[in-house]
Amino acid sequence: QVQLTESGGGSVQAGESLRLSCRVSGYIRMSYCMGWFRQTPGNQREAVATTYGGGDSTWYADSVKGRFTIVQDRAENTAYLQMDTLKPEDTAMYYCAAVAVPFTTSPPPGLCVSSDSAYNDWGQGTQVTVSS
Repeated sequence: QVQLTESGGGSVQAGESLRLSCRVSGYIRMSYCMGWFRQTPGNQREAVATTYGGGDSTWYADSVKGRFTIVQDRAENTAYLQMDTLKPEDTAMYYCAAVAVPFTTSPPPGLCVSSDSAYNDWGQGTQVTVSS
């Protein structure tokens, strides 16, 4: 059974940093894309970053480029979202998600899509609040 468990959310001031973690279980020895998404009340869930182990496969939303970094540590079965220079508009519930994909040693751009409907497994969410 696949399980994703997030941690690391909290309340910070604008300009500060947070690191979210997502521990993945059940995908052992499988190949998968990881994604981080966020949602605010009354709005659709939006993709923040996706990756298949880094490199060309990594994608960021324009709103977080240069400030957020997604890392997938396969050895630890954990994905991270390092969030720097946080802004009040980053306030949201953050979710990690995973979907199995065919194994590749050369993940191309676009391998890990940004559409939330493509992801099968989701964490419970962790709240991030940024005050000005």
